[in-house]
Amino acid sequence: MPTVDLLQTLGNKYSAEILDATDEPRSAQELSDELEIPIATCYRRIDELTEHDLLELHDNILSDDRRRIKVYRRNVETVRVDFDDSLSVDMQERSEVTNTLDEAWRTLSEG
Repeated sequence: MPTVDLLQTLGNKYSAEILDATDEPRSAQELSDELEIPIATCYRRIDELTEHDLLELHDNILSDDRRRIKVYRRNVETVRVDFDDSLSVDMQERSEVTNTLDEAWRTLSEG
């Protein structure tokens, strides 16, 4: 049952913190440092959140030491869990306007 799997992912320790912190693109290392999450756990949570389309690979940037770094951003604005008649999870995705403004801002700040 996909809804139960999604709920389990959301209930995992650190998942909500990662989603909250990825309103702006962040690397796994940034998330690990900022949220004080062990790096291996951070990668596991990122994989689970990405698998459920809650998080996306936003970009693959080049670091100062010329290494590729993946940065992630959440795909959703809100997640609502309802237990009234039956278990349901409703997600509101980020708007295209928000995504476009974020991309424009990122491009300007890099230049």
